Amino acid sequence: MLLLPELYKIFSIEERQEMMETQFSFKELFRDDWDVVKIYIFLFLGVLLVFTVGTLVLPPSETNRLFEQQLEIRGNPGHTGQLAYEGVFADEFTFTGNLFWNLLKNNFRVLLACFLIALLTGDGAIFIITWNASVWGTIFGITARHASEYAQMYPAQAVLSYSAPLMILIIFLIVFWHMIIEAIAYFCAAISGSIISKDVLLEKFESDRFKMVFKFNLYLFLIALVFLVLGALVETIVLDNVAIYGTIIEQSLAFFGA
Repeated sequence: MLLLPELYKIFSIEERQEMMETQFSFKELFRDDWDVVKIYIFLFLGVLLVFTVGTLVLPPSETNRLFEQQLEIRGNPGHTGQLAYEGVFADEFTFTGNLFWNLLKNNFRVLLACFLIALLTGDGAIFIITWNASVWGTIFGITARHASEYAQMYPAQAVLSYSAPLMILIIFLIVFWHMIIEAIAYFCAAISGSIISKDVLLEKFESDRFKMVFKFNLYLFLIALVFLVLGALVETIVLDNVAIYGTIIEQSLAFFGA
């Protein structure tokens, strides 16, 4: 909430900068919007780390109480932990088309929500982005914790017998790239919607300035879609081919049935 006034000022500055551009170029688009993207990245990573550490250090009862809403997402059919079972984990490189499309559809819903809420409210997409970071942080942390606890309870059945901090380090090393690619897609969509929203309030629809800003942010939204597809592609490859990640998820889910 405290960030909203500052974000409003930043988006107003971005909108004015784009008004000054005489023609579109990806270099100018990158220069105009990169500072805002960095703000979103650091905010996202900060929330992600806080919730991850919280799930690792707090007692189980407190974790379940404080992060109840985030943990409810874990059992949804579209969650990565469930989609991981669609992966093949073969000895050779594989790519499951059905898994890719499921991931892409789920991620597109989040991206569209970021864009539309930003378009309607100006800067409301920050709530979706921080919520998404809190969900990812909670789920990654609880997955690592439960996988480690399962190994301690059933050492004979467990494939991996690492501590929770080591489990979470492995998870982050595996998921970081597709996670940050998908996050950048959401950031670009949110920035695009926010600046268009400001432009609608400040400019007339038929003005050249409105058209220029709208064109810049339409391209930014298209860039968000490219990042979204790339993120789903990388995530599919990870879920299909990085067996250790699937093993951690399976041990974590097995903890509930133990």
